[in-house]
Amino acid sequence: MEINKKNGLGILKKNIKMKISNIKLFKGWKAKQGPVRTMDITIGHLIGVFRPKTFYDKYNYIGAVPWNEDGDIFKVMEPLVIFMDYKMRPKWCPKWFLRFLYLFGCDNSIVRVRNWKLYNLFNKITKGYRLTDYKTKWEWYDLRISVIGCDQVQDLAQMIESDFYRKGRRKELIDNIKSIEPEFNQTYLSLDNLVEYHNNLIEKHEENN
Repeated sequence: MEINKKNGLGILKKNIKMKISNIKLFKGWKAKQGPVRTMDITIGHLIGVFRPKTFYDKYNYIGAVPWNEDGDIFKVMEPLVIFMDYKMRPKWCPKWFLRFLYLFGCDNSIVRVRNWKLYNLFNKITKGYRLTDYKTKWEWYDLRISVIGCDQVQDLAQMIESDFYRKGRRKELIDNIKSIEPEFNQTYLSLDNLVEYHNNLIEKHEENN
């Protein structure tokens, strides 16, 4: 009985917090032309500025920051986000101030503008650095990262793409080889040698069948 009561109180508190978080402080509006509309700013958004709970909340002003902290993509994107923050944010500028400008100036978006003065101030402080997109294209390991920043940021993004591709392609080849030849243990082979081994194995397998 006590357990049910505690669970009920927990759910009630959670619902109350959610309702408070969703209270609108500033209403969004539709652009004069086109389908673009700014969002409604809630108490939850304001709490996120000063008391971020997640990695995404903490660094959202960098742009297309991963929100799901599970999986391999987050592991490789996390260092890039942290490095971008180091390069774009002046030492005198606290993170909460950029989150504030990103919310009220950029509408928490890489494509919208809510207030031009705050938007321009945000870009001036951050030197226009932005993580504009990341996605996988042809395969799960074919990661594409789009960033605006200095050469160091661009180079790091390219290194992450290349390393993620090599490791993913390597895993795929080894799994495919082991599905045909379970006793295969030459996992130390280079990527080029694995490709060659895999192709030869496929040819032999097709000939035998």
